[in-house]
Amino acid sequence: MYEELKQMLQESRRTLAFTGAGISTLSGIRDFRGKNGVYLEPWHGKSVEEILSLDCFLAEPALFYGWAAEFLYRLEEFHPAAVHRALAGLEQSGLLRGVYTQNIDLLHQQAGSRHVYELHGSPARHHCLKCRKQFGYAEIAPLVLAGKVPRCGCGGLVKPDIVFYGENLDEALLNQAFADMEKAELVLVLGSSLTVQPAASLPMAANYGGGKIVIVNAQPTPLDRYAALRYDDLQSVFEELENWLEHR
Repeated sequence: MYEELKQMLQESRRTLAFTGAGISTLSGIRDFRGKNGVYLEPWHGKSVEEILSLDCFLAEPALFYGWAAEFLYRLEEFHPAAVHRALAGLEQSGLLRGVYTQNIDLLHQQAGSRHVYELHGSPARHHCLKCRKQFGYAEIAPLVLAGKVPRCGCGGLVKPDIVFYGENLDEALLNQAFADMEKAELVLVLGSSLTVQPAASLPMAANYGGGKIVIVNAQPTPLDRYAALRYDDLQSVFEELENWLEHR
């Protein structure tokens, strides 16, 4: 199965992966934009997009942390799925240069991927908005799960290093991502609806550079017509790739 994909992976000298929330659903984490997505459920009268806005966080940090206690600070309850494991295996086999991800669940790192570039930031890091002191996930998660708003010793509000609506993506990382994609011979687009800009434009950079795009996603994407290969079932594709890597 998926012999054409395996051949492309073996022939490509520079392969990258671009991953979205769809791969995390295989680990039991709810999708944001799917048919049962988190975004469809208001929280205390506000939309999730509003809760995840910088203005709302600064005005009502308790609202964000109340929501995040349920959706962001229980990462240890989830484990890598076949997609995460296979991507780590591809990297270890020299068939994958790295993963650019929209996800903030740390599952790529947990699976063993070493070259992971988190476009939307990471809850592994937090900082005080007043004095800039750094904090780790392990320091902050227990406070949030206890219903507290984390604050620094200086009294400043502590913010996770994730990109909120109203914030820009890290410019240096985004420039690096576009440059890498332009040089890629193959880009695997996995579990992303490709609707959140500017990150969703990244796979097209590969197309402009002459690279091939493979899309595996349950829902249609705006770039489907550019895909050299298009699959719907992430689980099936990556269980097969995981098995292939074990026996090649």
